[in-house]
Amino acid sequence: MIDVKAQAGDDKVATVYVAETSGGRMIEFVESLQPPIPREKKWVLIISTLHGCPSACRFCDAGREYSGKVSSQDMLAQVDYMIRRRHPDLKVPAEKFKIQFSRMGEPSFNDDVLDTLERLPLIYDAPGLIPALSTIAPAGTEEFFERLLEIKKRIYPERFQLQFSIHSTDEEKRNWLIPARKQDFSQIAEYGDRFYDKGGRKITLNFALAKGMPVEPGVLLRHFSPERYIIKITPVNPTCVAEKNRLESQIVLENDSHQLIGELEAAGYEVILSIGELEENHIGSNCGQYIHSYLEGTGRLDSGYNYALREIR
Repeated sequence: MIDVKAQAGDDKVATVYVAETSGGRMIEFVESLQPPIPREKKWVLIISTLHGCPSACRFCDAGREYSGKVSSQDMLAQVDYMIRRRHPDLKVPAEKFKIQFSRMGEPSFNDDVLDTLERLPLIYDAPGLIPALSTIAPAGTEEFFERLLEIKKRIYPERFQLQFSIHSTDEEKRNWLIPARKQDFSQIAEYGDRFYDKGGRKITLNFALAKGMPVEPGVLLRHFSPERYIIKITPVNPTCVAEKNRLESQIVLENDSHQLIGELEAAGYEVILSIGELEENHIGSNCGQYIHSYLEGTGRLDSGYNYALREIR
């Protein structure tokens, strides 16, 4: 079980919870909305699968440390805590009820993620449940992904969101952004083509778009069919690690008609520009942000982590 120690945020936007797991280590998990969409229409829970992350991506604060895997019991406890606060009967009425395995940790490093995916529909009455798994596609995780494929086909054929976070089509720069060993585009595409089901959700290729990190539509077309893949463009969120590595976001609100989007659409891709609420940067609930790591460090970000943690007694 987990012991929730503190929280930060705005109930109308996002809340980050800081908890101690059964092993005595700290994790974070998040619930968020997409204003002005009400909670009854869309509710997103974001849980941790690792204590930190060994991938050490250049813009993610969770990669500053790593101390092991989160058990399936503790993953379910994160979900359970957020659901019971609002739905003690375990019936979730949200039309889109997304559970994202993406707060802290590369999920494919933890086989307990798969056990959790199998158990979720058995515990909660949630017709709108959409599991979402975001991955850098590490090398050596083939067994994880084969079992994930089987679970998806059996339990979630039309309601599973798989996202590959690749961030640049330039191999050298992708390797710098994501220094862990990982699959190349051909390997990702071979798996993604098997994962996709006609009538189901397309597979997402995510680019947290930093200045100087190219995205070439022609490279993508050589591997990823627009019939099976969509492109999601997100900002590089303000984190301590991104600031240290001098990464600046190419996408900002004032530039939401970025030329790249037009080029990708001309190549046949559906493109989602996912900026989200800027308040989430201050809360620290956006992807790549990790309040606990920030609190253990020094300095302050004007654009992030400005909400005080409130202890829960």
